[in-house]
Amino acid sequence: MSKLAIGFFFLALLSGILHLSLSQEGTITLPLIACGVFGALFMLALIAGRRIKFDPVLR
Repeated sequence: MSKLAIGFFFLALLSGILHLSLSQEGTITLPLIACGVFGALFMLALIAGRRIKFDPVLR
């Protein structure tokens, strides 16, 4: 997993935890929206990381 994907994963995790700690009812808050955005960016970083592969034969 790339450093970018790890960063997006932790940002999504932290914003999800912040939403759960701030919101008592099921309302949509800014941390919940940020969690969704960072989660989508995490998935895109994972997909992009799979497409770019290192070929050790090319020197």
